[in-house]
This record gives sequence, structure tokens and C-alpha cells, in this order.
Amino acid sequence: MSSIVIRGGTVLDGTGAPGVEADLLVKDGRVAAIGSGLSGDRELDASGAIVAPGFIDIHTHYDAQVFWDPALTPSCFHGVTTVVAGNCGFSLAPTREGDRENLALTLEKVEDMDPASLMEGIPWDFETFPEYLASVEKRGTLLNYTAYIGHTALRLYHLGAEAAYGRAATEAEVAAMSQSVREAMEAGAVGLATSFAPTHVGIGGKPVCSRVGDFSEFETMAGELTKLGRGVVGTTLGGNFTYDEVYAFQRRIGVPLTYTALLAIPGLWQHAVDVHHRELEKGGSQVWPQISVRKITLQNQLKAPFVFDSADCFAALYAEAPEKRWERYRDVEWRKRAIEELKDTPLPTRWENFELAESEIHTDLIDRSLVEIAKDRGEHPFDAMVALSLEENLETRFRYIQANDDEDGIAHLLQQEQMAMGLSDAGAHVGMLCDAPLPTDLLGNWVREREVIPIEKAVHKLTGEPAGIFRFEDRGVLREGAHADVCVFDPKEVGPGKVRRVRDFPANSDRLTADSPSGIRHVLVNGVAISENGESLPSALEERPGQHPTQLGHA
Repeated sequence: MSSIVIRGGTVLDGTGAPGVEADLLVKDGRVAAIGSGLSGDRELDASGAIVAPGFIDIHTHYDAQVFWDPALTPSCFHGVTTVVAGNCGFSLAPTREGDRENLALTLEKVEDMDPASLMEGIPWDFETFPEYLASVEKRGTLLNYTAYIGHTALRLYHLGAEAAYGRAATEAEVAAMSQSVREAMEAGAVGLATSFAPTHVGIGGKPVCSRVGDFSEFETMAGELTKLGRGVVGTTLGGNFTYDEVYAFQRRIGVPLTYTALLAIPGLWQHAVDVHHRELEKGGSQVWPQISVRKITLQNQLKAPFVFDSADCFAALYAEAPEKRWERYRDVEWRKRAIEELKDTPLPTRWENFELAESEIHTDLIDRSLVEIAKDRGEHPFDAMVALSLEENLETRFRYIQANDDEDGIAHLLQQEQMAMGLSDAGAHVGMLCDAPLPTDLLGNWVREREVIPIEKAVHKLTGEPAGIFRFEDRGVLREGAHADVCVFDPKEVGPGKVRRVRDFPANSDRLTADSPSGIRHVLVNGVAISENGESLPSALEERPGQHPTQLGHA
């Protein structure tokens, strides 16, 4: 492997310390030196740029996409060099052959993944979680890749589909699931993930099966991490698992816990912050709420109305044949009931946040507010949405800012201690949103434009901080001997770029991507340049330099 000198930049080492003007020498996949007058086999120009550790994305759903897209696009374009998959309890393993379709349909419902893409694109040469990791490693990745083992997959595997959705696990089943957790951790799983979110409903409108079990079964499984002294618990909140309970639970298990998500919704985020501050003052808390700078903006169609599915009438809709859905939408009484139910959901529907996004027929209405369109038609916004959609076979797409739209709240959260950047959801909801640009959005819109936090703190939140939460050995920092995961970016130019729709997934499925950020100059993964001067290098994809990050035990 040739040595590389990154010349003339300002090195931000990922610790939050101020930048230092220096060269950085990369040799044999590691940082060999940081200083002046360094020499190597070749050079990369970093004049006027920041030289930072590669960014770490702790909340992705690349579990399936990793098989057909080892570059893990579009994260690789935004300076990300390490990803954590398996979030919310939705890992692909363990899974039996007879449950593959069931798992694919669950992922369709909760993560907006096309089951045809999943069934065609996943090689299915694995059953256990260790076999899954081995399958990924055998094929290789452009970025460093690791994943949680998921509660939903564990229940399906050890209880069977009918029982997993219908009852608590027996003592023997909990023991078997716990053994699978231990085996996964010993094979390299990053931790154990689950979901209790009321918005996570699966096949036929039923709660995902992690929400069905008694909480004690999850705590018993999490105890395997306690015994090992390693790993992270990833979760969502919901039901009896409240802001208060999550901190008490973390203290019982004694390993770090990160939850999704503390969203800046007007009038709703302040209580979570108050609880967080109270627990930090007690000392010893290892709870890391995940925050985001991205407005949660979904492009949704009524043929698969994800944004509404926490309402009972929509949950039932998923259990019906497609032609029945058309009948429901045409039913005036059904629509009245839907409108009433949508007033009382975990995230109450805000009609003023809808716009028409994509339409073959109504091109003159694109980007117009749904409320304005409805007013012109003399209808309720939902009735207008249905009418427009029925005219083009429910293919019309509506843009909806669902959450995290309180910009003052986002600014406040960014300045709090012990809150992690997360919820990019990269690899999930690909037909509706693309939040993989979270790092470039933070650096461009919240550091440079809004000046909410200094650049060294922002880089720390993208690098050293997540590496510390997950105890990734020699990652998230630039120092001699560290893995040479490096992102060189121009602070005056960096930004997320535009989101566009492409059709490049298995089974000819479409997705949203963001493949043209600005200001990302060079990216290295384990000392291999995967992009130079803003251009991806095909040779790197052939080499696939990504590794499975080593995780240290907890002190």
C-alpha cells in the first residue's frame, strides 16, 4: 500500500480540540505522522480545507442494501467512513428460510423497503447472525460496517411468526434468544437493538413483534451485554418505556444506551431535555439521545400511506388487497373516520406541512401547499389528497414535513451535552426520504451558515463522540497509529446537495439519493482513497477497504 501525504490542511483530530495547520501522513492503513514537511509516495492537496476523521453514522438500515450496493450510497459521498446498521431491532438475522418473506414484509411496512428488492437482492446464504456478518465480510464493503442484532428478528426466529406477534416469550425462549445475543456479540455485533415505538407497526397493521413481548425478556437479553462488558443498546421509546424509564433501565444494565429520537417538534422536545439534564446531574448516566439537523420530510403515496399508518383505519388498510384500498378511499364515511383518527396519533397530522411533490397529471400543482389546493377545491386537505391520487392510480407523491422542524429547538439540542448525531436512517424509507446527508447538512447549514456550534465541536459530534459511545478502537480520531479513516472538506463550500429519484435497486425499484454534495474533497477508508477531488474512485470499490470495527470493552 503506497503512503499518502495530505498536504496543507487544518487538522481537526476529532476530540473537539482546535484545529492545527499540519500535514498528515498515511501509511499501511494507519495515520503514521502529523506534522510539517512530511513526505510520502504521493500527495493529496488539502489547502484551505479541514482534515478530519471520517464520519461515523450510528443509525442506518443498510442491512440489506450492503449486499447489492457495497459502496453504501449515498453515505459514502458525504464523508461517512463507518456505519452502524440493524437499528430499531430490524436486523436480517437470525432468520429461517421459511420466515424470509415475513421479514421482508415487515421491513416493507416499518422501513419502506420494497420486498421485491429484498428477496432479489439478498443472497440469503445465512441463518444466524454470525453467518450474516460472515456473508457481508465475504463480499466486502467500501466503508467500515457493523450492525446490531435485532429484537424483532430474534422473536421471529425463536418463537415463530404466529407466537412472535401474539404472546410473551417463555423462559426457555428468552434463554434461547439470550444465547443468540451472546453468539452475535462474540462474532462482532455492535450491540442489541429494539423498538417500542407506537409508529412501528408491521404486517396487517399489527405492532412489530418487539412491542409484543414482556419488557423483562428484552432486559434479560440486554444482560448478555452486561456480562460481556461490551456493546450498546439501541432503542426507540414508547408504551411504558418512557423518558424516565430509559435512564433507570440503562443504570440497571450498565452499558451505553442510545435512543431515537429526540426530535425538535414544537412544544414536545423540552420535557425530554429536562429529564436528560436531571439524569446527567445525578452522574453516571450513559444514555445518549439521538438528534438530527434534518427536517423529517417524507414523500408519500396513498398506495402505501406510511405517514398515516399509526391510525387504526390505515393499519387495517394494509391488511386488505390493493383493490380494496381504492374502495376505502372512495368511501366518504371511511374518509371522515380517517380524518378524525389522524387528529390523535403519536405524531398528530399537520396538514399545513403537506405539499404536492410528484405528479404526472397535476404538474401545475407541484410544490403547492395541500391546504391551499384543498381551499381552492372547497375540500378538506385529506379529501383533496385522495381525489388527486385516485386520478393517477395512487401514484401521486406528497411531501410532508413530519417532525424536527423547530429550528430553534434543533439549535438548542446541538448545544447540549451527551446528545449524539443520529437518525440518518440511511438505507430505509428510500422511496420517501434521504437523510444520509446529515454530516454535510450539519457542517454547511448549521456550522457555516447558522453558526450554531463551532466547527471543531461539529466534527467531534460526527467522529470522536460516536466512536466513544461505541468504543470503536482507534477510530473517530486522527492521531499516530489510528486507522486512516479521513475526510477532507472545504468548510466554505461543504453542503448536502440536492435529493433526486433514481431507479437502481434490485427488481427495478426506485429510491431517493443525494449523490452530489459540495465541498467534500477527499475521503480515505483504512488508508485507501475512495474519492479524490470530489470524484469517486472505481478502483476503491474493487478493493473494498472497509473493515469490521473492533469494539473495546467498557471501562
